Amino acid sequence: MAAPTDRAPDAFAGHVFSTPSLLAQALTHRSAGAPHNERLEFLGDAVLGLIVAEALYARWPKADEGSLTRARAELVRESALAAVARRLELGEQLVLGPGEMKSGGHRRDSILSDALEAVIGAIYLDAGYEACRRVVLPWFEEAVSAVPASKVGKDAKTRLQEWLQARQKPLPQYVLEQEAGEEHARVFTVRCVLSDPALEGEGSGGSRRAAEQMAAEAVLGRLPGQ
Repeated sequence: MAAPTDRAPDAFAGHVFSTPSLLAQALTHRSAGAPHNERLEFLGDAVLGLIVAEALYARWPKADEGSLTRARAELVRESALAAVARRLELGEQLVLGPGEMKSGGHRRDSILSDALEAVIGAIYLDAGYEACRRVVLPWFEEAVSAVPASKVGKDAKTRLQEWLQARQKPLPQYVLEQEAGEEHARVFTVRCVLSDPALEGEGSGGSRRAAEQMAAEAVLGRLPGQ
């Protein structure tokens, strides 16, 4: 959670920028004014998608397109990117406007994931694809190795529904618990409720659908065989 300074940062996660202003822009949220990181986020999203797609393609030589697509979505979802950003302590380096600073924007998944993509875009522009890949791929290698095909074949809501239907149990209910944050950075919290077995799980995300998936995943984690 930083405030603007006279000196731009010049390195991130081992990459020393030849154009430090790119990194400074990547770390600047739109609430702090221009130039901010939204355009870099757009670019970084595409670059990251390719890096992860290549890694999955190499790891799963027999997987079909659908499985690879679902696996990529699992790895680059908002909460997964925010977790990487936290490991890299990215939140502490962000430049935020007064409102976002006060509301703890440096801890919000949506802001962290966007900033991580912006940093990736900045590294790509600064040094090219291969250099960017060398820096970024290690951030995701453990997650790529840990994702089993059985988990990414279907999303969490579908897996939960099928588990219940196979046992002739009632389908889950998804309850919107909270909707917070500014219009451009909404955070939804959803509770997934089962009546039989009596279980609940909660999830948060940048959309209601994403929050529902996280809540379903939380419940799945408590079911036998999941």
